[in-house]
Amino acid sequence: MLERTIRIRGARTNNLKNLDVDVPRGRLVVFVGVSGSGKSSLVFGTIAAEAGHQLNETWPPFVRNRLPKWTRPETGSIEGLSPVVVIDQRGIGGNARSTVGTVTDAWTHLRLLFSRIGTPHVGESNRFSFNDPAGMCPTCSGIGEVVVSAVDRFLDLDKSLSRGAILLPGFGNGGYWYAQYADIGGFDADTPLRDWTEAERRALLYGGEHAARLGSRQPKDYEGIVERFERTHLRTADHLSDRKREAIARFTRSDTCPECLGDRLAEAGRTATVLGRTIGEMARTEITELAGLLEQVTDPAVAPVVAALTERLRAMVAIGLGYLHLGRATTGLSGGESQRIKTVKHLGSSLIEMIYVFDEPTVGLHPHDIASMTTLLRQLRDKGNTVLVVEHDPAVMAIADQIVEIGPDAGAGGGRLVFQGTFGELGAARTATSAALGARTPVTTAPRKATGAVTVANATRNNLKNLTVDIPTGVLTVLTGVAGSGKSSLAAELVGQHDAVVIDQKPVSTNRRSTPVTYTGIAPAVRRLFARHSGLPAGRFSANSEGACPDCRGLGVIRTDLAFMDDQETVCGTCRGRRFTDEVLRHRVDGLSIADIDDLTVTDAVGRLPDEQIRGALLHIERVGLGHLRLGRPLTTLSGGECQRVKIARELREAAEPTLYVLDEPTTGLHLRDIAVLLGIFDQLLDQGHTVVVIEHNLDVIRRADRIVDLGPGPGRHGGRILYQGPVARIEGTATAAALKEARTPHPPRRAGTDAPEMQAK
Repeated sequence: MLERTIRIRGARTNNLKNLDVDVPRGRLVVFVGVSGSGKSSLVFGTIAAEAGHQLNETWPPFVRNRLPKWTRPETGSIEGLSPVVVIDQRGIGGNARSTVGTVTDAWTHLRLLFSRIGTPHVGESNRFSFNDPAGMCPTCSGIGEVVVSAVDRFLDLDKSLSRGAILLPGFGNGGYWYAQYADIGGFDADTPLRDWTEAERRALLYGGEHAARLGSRQPKDYEGIVERFERTHLRTADHLSDRKREAIARFTRSDTCPECLGDRLAEAGRTATVLGRTIGEMARTEITELAGLLEQVTDPAVAPVVAALTERLRAMVAIGLGYLHLGRATTGLSGGESQRIKTVKHLGSSLIEMIYVFDEPTVGLHPHDIASMTTLLRQLRDKGNTVLVVEHDPAVMAIADQIVEIGPDAGAGGGRLVFQGTFGELGAARTATSAALGARTPVTTAPRKATGAVTVANATRNNLKNLTVDIPTGVLTVLTGVAGSGKSSLAAELVGQHDAVVIDQKPVSTNRRSTPVTYTGIAPAVRRLFARHSGLPAGRFSANSEGACPDCRGLGVIRTDLAFMDDQETVCGTCRGRRFTDEVLRHRVDGLSIADIDDLTVTDAVGRLPDEQIRGALLHIERVGLGHLRLGRPLTTLSGGECQRVKIARELREAAEPTLYVLDEPTTGLHLRDIAVLLGIFDQLLDQGHTVVVIEHNLDVIRRADRIVDLGPGPGRHGGRILYQGPVARIEGTATAAALKEARTPHPPRRAGTDAPEMQAK
């Protein structure tokens, strides 16, 4: 008999409290709760992890070793699972060869089309592949770009040669190459380069005919700075030293390939046409327009190719990505765009009884665009699948067949089932989500006064239409507009034209030993605290040094390489996972051993560790809403939103001079209740004299802005213009204005005369 529920008993992953829950199959179920409550531990760490692990177990060991690794959840039992598809926000990544076209397979269909009816006829489809030697441009090897010298960075014109005017390594006074320029008699070594003639500066840089024009003052074998740098750094095939890599990163830039002009292909592939357009021109055409263009291809011989390609393009349009083009590099996609790209492959699938797991699918979507995503979620459900969604957006909650809330609080205060029922029934429950749905952030009517302004001038990045805009300093500015309207491009121009600190959601660390203790810099203070109480050297209380367990080297686990099978990680039998020697563990502060420190939450540590330096550093972590983090939690396990808030905490602690901060969708991963905490953090930064610029779709954040810059009116080539800039209370006539006016936030109806229970579970 087919199970109609996913039956979970005794789930203990991360902070889950021996959780029992039955999740209906064939339904759209939305999991809610405050940030850190345990939603992701249940959906991703328990349901998806067990389904993925069991599916992988059906493959031979050789294949299994090459599949994504799933850590089995701590749970009593899970029944009623089927194969799982996880569609999360992690970037598609790849490299410079990965594009929207290649990752969605649309490029495969497009090059097949060109190989069959392209004029002139070129041959096999690999002649249109920039990842195949037969098709790639020989100059850029199919990348579309080449590395060139950033000559404008080579010289400091305000200095003389003797005082370090040549900024390249090895060319300064005392450097290996210095004498080749300063001591040859052709240049004045003591005069600032700004006072040289243009001819002298060009002779210094380029040599050759430029040097010859100055007469015979240079040796016959004289070599300009640019030529020497490129010969020694860019034309060497041997292993590059770290110093050379650093110099290349600093003194070069990527430029469009001079041969293929960015088309990536060899001459034959880039000159063939269909409908009078080359494949490169089609790759630069917005997906919405390209889908319409292909309707003009009527040759019956390629009808199946056109149909398959058009279906894929229409699917991308349907989920709000019609403003992209197939040539767009995947490395430049946002988390939300990456997530929606991943869904395209599943829209045409005939598989049923699958489990689809989504992580905040509305990320990156303007309220105007959310309907496209909710339609997709319902389509997947209606085909006979189970759709599980971790989400904070009320619009997604409103379409759910069932809502499951985990809480009531974060960290140790969460991990319990506090509500299970419909969206309407949520209104009668006293939960954090129900309370937050009933609250509303007021629109700012008395914005802060700016202390000045920074100007973004003549911005043309991506779809920006030569914009010039003043960003006020000392206030909160929110960049708004529909997805693809140019917000991120404008923010990138702001960062590129001015000194700014970008606080993004990229991982804080890639080192599994990095924890809140190490990142906040309190590790030395913790060790000194234990040293004072024990009389031992501080180094004895380091798991990376003298006090580490000799068998696991302070990791707490032993990893065994099982060749073609998965590596086995077991708890160290000597220290029992505690990481330190027994001698070190005997010493205590407030009843805690050094190993116990890792198990404290940030909030607990603030109250229990008697050291002002420790308390001061941790208070900043607590103030950004991360008091639930364990001090020993690896930073590699934090969500994107948590990473962003950890970085904000560091800035709150360390920033002294007025700073320009740029944040990209900081509400990602935040419960409605926690957004108020984030807004309080912005207030703290502004009170310290800083400037905060935020890309955001969340209406609560937009309402609190001192100034908004609204871009549009549409995505891609239909955007890139400033529709409005000024106080949020005065915006009219745009999609953002409509969203604010409509107050889209749905509220579950409250039952009259009901005294709802603290927790409700069905």
